[in-house]
Amino acid sequence: MHKRMANKNLNAAKTAKMDEFYTQLTDIERELQHYWQHFRDKVVLCNCDDPYESNFFKYFALHFNHLGLKKLICTCYNGSPVQGNELMIDFGDFTDEPKRIAYKVEIKEVKDLNGDGAVDLSDVRYLLQNDKNVISILKTGDFRDPECIELLKEADIVVTNPPFSLFREYVAQLMDYNKRFLIIGNMNALHYKEIFPLVKDNKIWTGYKSYGGGMDMIQMPEGFDPSKTKSYIINEKGQIIKNIMGCIWFTNLDISKRHESLDLVRHYSPDEYPTYDNFDAIDVCKVQDIPFDYDGIMGVPDTLLGQFNPDQFEIIGLGCGDLGKQIGVAKNYRGRTDLAYTKNGKHKCPYSRILIRNKHPHTI
Repeated sequence: MHKRMANKNLNAAKTAKMDEFYTQLTDIERELQHYWQHFRDKVVLCNCDDPYESNFFKYFALHFNHLGLKKLICTCYNGSPVQGNELMIDFGDFTDEPKRIAYKVEIKEVKDLNGDGAVDLSDVRYLLQNDKNVISILKTGDFRDPECIELLKEADIVVTNPPFSLFREYVAQLMDYNKRFLIIGNMNALHYKEIFPLVKDNKIWTGYKSYGGGMDMIQMPEGFDPSKTKSYIINEKGQIIKNIMGCIWFTNLDISKRHESLDLVRHYSPDEYPTYDNFDAIDVCKVQDIPFDYDGIMGVPDTLLGQFNPDQFEIIGLGCGDLGKQIGVAKNYRGRTDLAYTKNGKHKCPYSRILIRNKHPHTI
C-alpha cells in the first residue's frame, strides 16, 4: 500500500492518479498465501508504507511469527491523512504535527504483550506505543534517499505497492541492489522498455492474481471527487473503494505456478494461423489456441505472461513500438512498427503481441 508523496522530489508520484490508492488487506492475503516459504528468517522491507494506513504493514506484523520473520521494516514519506484510525499510535515527543514527518518502524519480534493469549493488532499497537526504539524519524522517506537505500541493502525481500508513476525507477533500484521482491504495478508496465527486457530474460515475472478484473483499492477522501468517478462503493468502515483496472503483481520469487505447463491441444494449420506481413511469425489470437506442433515464432496475447512457464516457452520479444523495431519488426501498412497480417484481402493489426517459441513442439 502506498500514499501520495508530497515532496518536490516526488512530484511525478503526487500528480499521478494511480498514486492515490491503497491496497486492501484481502488482496494482500490472497496473493501472499502462495509465498510463505520465502519469508522464514528474512528481513522484509515495505518502503512505501505508513503503518497508520498500510495493510502491508498490518499483514506482516500480524503474521510476523507465523512467517518466522527476522525483522520487519516499514518506511513512509509523510504522515497519514487517516492517522490514528487503525493503530491509534501516539508519536509523543516526535512532533506536534505528525502528519508532516517521515519515519521508519522496525520490528524484531511481536509478543502477546497484553496477555490475552493471542498475538493481534492490539499487541502491535502496544509495541509501537511503548517501545520508542521501534520508531525513528527519517530525513525524507524517499526510497531513493541514501538512508532509505541503506535499509534496502539490509532487506532480503521488498513487498509493497510503489507509486505507479515511479515504477520504472523503483524496479531499476531493486535490480541494481539484487533484491527479491513482490510488488504491485500496472500490466502496461510490461511494455516499458525498462521492464520488458527483464521479463524476457526471466528476471521478473507476474504473480498469482489473474490479469482480469483489476483490484478494488481504497481511495483517500481528500482525492475523491464523486463527479469525476464513474463507479465506486463505500464499505462498512466508510472507506471509498474503486476498481483499478490492470493491477497485477510483479515478482522474482519462485512460485509453483511458474512451473505449470499449458495444456496445448490445437494443431497448426496455415489456414487458421496467418503469417505476419512484416515479421516471420504466425498470429495466435488466444492463449488457449497456441498450437502444440509449431516450432517457429508465434505472436500471442500479453495474457500468456500470467501463465508463462520458462521451461515450456522462450520469449523472443515484444512485437510493437521501439522494442519491436529492435527485433526486426518492420513498419506495417499504417506506417507503425506493429505486427500486422492480411487475411481475406483485409489488413489487421492485432493488439499487442508477445513473440514466443515453443521449446518442445511435438506431433501426435
